Amino acid sequence: MSYWMRKLMEPHVWRRLAYERFSEPLHMNIAALGAGMFGDFRTKVSFDLVVRPQNAFAMLKMADYAHRLGIKELTVVEFGVAAGAGLMNLAEVGERVTRETGVSFRIVGFDTGRGMPPPKDCRDHPELYQVGDYKMDEKALRSRLPPNVELIIGEVEETVPKFTKSLSAEAPLAYICLDLDYYSSSLTALQVLTADADLYLPLTIIYLDDLEDDMHNTHCGELAALKDLAPGLAPRVIERHPFLRSYRLMKNARWVDHIFYYHVVDHPFRTRLDPRRVSVDLGNAYLR
Repeated sequence: MSYWMRKLMEPHVWRRLAYERFSEPLHMNIAALGAGMFGDFRTKVSFDLVVRPQNAFAMLKMADYAHRLGIKELTVVEFGVAAGAGLMNLAEVGERVTRETGVSFRIVGFDTGRGMPPPKDCRDHPELYQVGDYKMDEKALRSRLPPNVELIIGEVEETVPKFTKSLSAEAPLAYICLDLDYYSSSLTALQVLTADADLYLPLTIIYLDDLEDDMHNTHCGELAALKDLAPGLAPRVIERHPFLRSYRLMKNARWVDHIFYYHVVDHPFRTRLDPRRVSVDLGNAYLR
C-alpha cells in the first residue's frame, strides 16, 4: 500500500483536509489540482502539496538564502524524532530542495530512543504526555536513513552541547524542528541557538510542533521555552513573521502559526553594507 493510501485511511488526515484544504476557495483548489498534476517542485511548495509543507517551505527558503550568500551546505535539526517519520521526511524534502537549488543538507535528529522521560513539573504538561510515549525502533530507523542524516541518541543535556561545538560556518544551522513536548527538554535543546553568529544563517527558521492543544500556553511547553530563552539571546530576536500567512497561497494552513524566525542580527551579513548592491530608484509615476 502506498504512503498516500495509508495516510488517507487515518481520520485525522480527513479532518485536516476539511479544516485547511476544503475550506479554501474553489478556484484555489482547482489551481492546486493543476499544480499537483503539472507543477514543478517550487509550485507544489507554494500550494502546500509537499508532505509536511512546513519542512518544504523552510528548507527551500533557507536554501535560497544560502544560495544568495554562496553557502553550499546547511544544517537542519529535529529535536524529538520518535518513530522517525519527521526525520525521514526532512531527508526526502532535503533531496528535492538540493536538486532545485544545489544546496545540500546535513540533517541531524535527537532523541532519547526510549520515549518520553518523566516530567519535571507542571510546565512539562504532565496532563498531556506520560513516560514512555513516542518510543523508537532505532534499528529499523537507522537502516532507512541516507548518509547525510545522523541520529543522535541520548539526553539533550549531554548531546546538544557536543553537537553545537560541531557546527561550522561552512554548513550553518538553518532550520530547527522542535518536537520535544516538554518545557524542560525544549529549553535545553534550544541552547543550540546561543553559539557564535556565523554558525547560523542570518535568518534561521524554527518550527514549534506542540502549540495547538487547548492546554498549550505561553507558560508551559515549547512556547514557554522559546519565550524564556529569548531575553538571553539579545540582540538576537525570535518572533513570528506577522505577514507570512498573507504571503501564502493557501491561507488556512495551520503550520504557518508554528513558524518562528530567529533573527541573528549580529551575523556578519547583517552588520555590514553589501558591496554588490546598487542604488535603489523607486521612481515616481506622477512625474512621467
